[in-house]
Formats: sequence, structure tokens, C-alpha cells
Amino acid sequence: MTGSADSALGIRAIDRVAGLRPLAPFFCLYVTFGATLGFLSGGAPLILRARGVDLAEVGLLQLINLPVGLTFLWAPALDRIRLPGLPHRIGWIAAAQVGAVVLLITLSFGAHWPLLALLALAIAACACVATMDIALEALVVETVPADRRASMASAKLCGASLGGILGVGVLVGSYDSLGWRGAVLACAALDLLCLLPILGYPEARLRDAGIAPERLSGPLVRLRRLAGRVLALGAYFAAAYLLSGPNTLALLDLGVPLAQVGFLTGTVLPAVNLVMALAAGGLAARFGTVRLIAAGALGVLASGGLMAGACAGGMADLAVAATVLSFVAGGFLGVPVFNMIYRWAQGPQPATDYALLFGAAFFAAMPLRVAAPALAGWIGWPGYFAATLPLYAAAVGWLAVAVDRTLRTAGAAR
Repeated sequence: MTGSADSALGIRAIDRVAGLRPLAPFFCLYVTFGATLGFLSGGAPLILRARGVDLAEVGLLQLINLPVGLTFLWAPALDRIRLPGLPHRIGWIAAAQVGAVVLLITLSFGAHWPLLALLALAIAACACVATMDIALEALVVETVPADRRASMASAKLCGASLGGILGVGVLVGSYDSLGWRGAVLACAALDLLCLLPILGYPEARLRDAGIAPERLSGPLVRLRRLAGRVLALGAYFAAAYLLSGPNTLALLDLGVPLAQVGFLTGTVLPAVNLVMALAAGGLAARFGTVRLIAAGALGVLASGGLMAGACAGGMADLAVAATVLSFVAGGFLGVPVFNMIYRWAQGPQPATDYALLFGAAFFAAMPLRVAAPALAGWIGWPGYFAATLPLYAAAVGWLAVAVDRTLRTAGAAR
């Protein structure tokens, strides 16, 4: 009996590994997404703030992320146009990723270039990475069965988290030894290496043939159809950043050393996200998607209240604990939110729909992301965190209602 049980366990383990193998090419590209954006936009705000740069100026560095919110402008081209030599989605993935590598190599020579030139190159590289991402997500919607997309959402968040560790925790942490050129070239090499596995992915064989043909429409037409969901996601992304995004800047102002804050941002945060992404799919299946969102939201609200109290009392240790709590609680929401975005993007134009659901929502939140540090500098950190608590509660409640409505409709249709 024991031998039979061990054999059965071994077979199940092999089946799990075999089931995860198709996720590997996607996981590799998610790593580059997290590493490149983490390197370009993750470490600079902390370093500049530690040097005494004004909070309003630090907020302007969020513009590096601007292309992530504008992908809906060129996503229809990705749905309509096929590049020669490779399958539809993989062709765009390869072109965008190679473009990012070329820009990073160029950027590696710019250690002493004017700041505006470096910012322009960083924004262009981010545009390439964001383009790769929407083509990749379209490939997910078209070739990955619906019952496997929660696993894909976990792979996305795990890969991006590991990329964040590499891009911020390793490359920025090793900046003194690598120097500007070495760090940027290492990021470019990672991007090129992680492109290779997707080139062998059988896109043509796996492409979903069950979608009824439909005349492709522009982003404004698609936006009208998705407006309610885009607004719900935009409110959530904005409120989530307002409440949790500036935590590390507040830690610096409380006297926490830059090295410790960098460790929290570049290692603890992505490590927590990685663990939560692995666990969230099983938790959602056991407790329900909406309950998981509610549990995570309550934890984030608790962390915001602790941050307000810590800043009011000058308690740096409590602020560090509150920041870690926000990492853990926020990690509950990643998988259900992105799994729902995949569901909402199902249709004849998945690149456009994903770009609207994620990109347009992210873009809608951009003004608040840029203004948040200046607002905190104006009213003070205690008042800032207290003011963002009701905004976050309202936004996550709106999102939970939209998710629940979708799940109920899907259940009724069965």
C-alpha cells in the first residue's frame, strides 16, 4: 500500500510540473516586466528623496510609468497588424522586447547625460516593455483556457515580483559595484535572455478559434463598452497607490535609513507579493473571490490607520510594521484583480481590451500618483494617510461590487 501511495504522489507531482511547464515562457517575460520597470522607476525616487529632493519633484518621476497607462492608444494596431516572420502576438512581443533592449543599451552610455535625455530614453524603454506586456496578455486570453488563467495571474505576479527583486533589490543594491553602465546592461541582458522561451510557444495551434468574428473597432468604441469596469479599476488603482504607494517616502521622512527602505522596497515587497501570488489562487477557490478582496482591503485599511498614527507619533518602527502589513494585505488582491481583467478582456480584441482595462485605468490614476507626494508635503503625513482611508474603502467597495456582478452573471449563465 505504501509503495502504491508513494507512486500515486509521484505521478501527481509529475503532473503538476507538467501543468506548470506551459507557464514558463510567460513567467520569464513577466520577470523582465518587473525588473525593467523596477530598475527604471523603483530606485530613483528613494535615492533622490534621500538626497533631499523635494517631494513634488520626486513625484514627477512617476512619468516614467506613463506609457503603461497609454497602451490603449496603440493596442488596436497590435490587434490588427501582423509583423512578418513570427505568429501574430509573438511577433509583437519579440519586436517590443528587442526595442527595449536597444534602448537600454543606449541608456547605458548616458551616465552623465542631461536628466531630460535620460528621462526620455527611460520613458521610451517603458513604452516598449508595456507594449510587450499587452501583446503577452492578448496571447494569454487567446491561448490559455479560462480555468487556467488564475494560475497565469499568479505567474504574472510571481514573475513581476521576482523581477522587482532583481531590478531593485539586486541591480540597484549592487549599483556601487556595477556602476551605471554595468547595471543597465545587466537589465538589457536579462530582457534578451528571457525573450527566448516564448519564441517556441505554439501560438497558432493553441489560438482560441471559438470567438465569433467581429469587425475590429477603435479604442473609443471599446472604451464605451468597458467604461464601467475601467472606471472601477481606475478608482481602485488610484486609491491603492494613494494609501500605500508613498509609504516608503514617509519612512525616509521618519528617519528610516535609505538602505533599510531600499531593502523593504526591493526585497521584502516583491518577496511578499511572490508568496501571496502563489497562495491567492487557492484562497480564492476556498473562500471566494469577493471575500478575498474584502479581507485584503481590511488589512490595507488597517495598515493605513497604523501609518497615520506612526507618523503622528514619530514612531519609525511602527511605520515599518505598517508598511509590511500593507504589502501582505495588498498581496491578497493581485490575483483576483488580474484574473478578473483577463475575464473582462475575453473577446475579439484582447490587446485593446486589456490595454483599456489595465492601461486606461492606470492612466486615470496617474495624476493622483504624481500629486500624492506634493499633497503629503502640504498637509503632512498623518493628515495625508487619514484622508486616503475613506477614498480607498469606497474604491475597493466599488470594485468588489463589479467583480461580484460578473461572477453572479457567469454563474447564472451556466
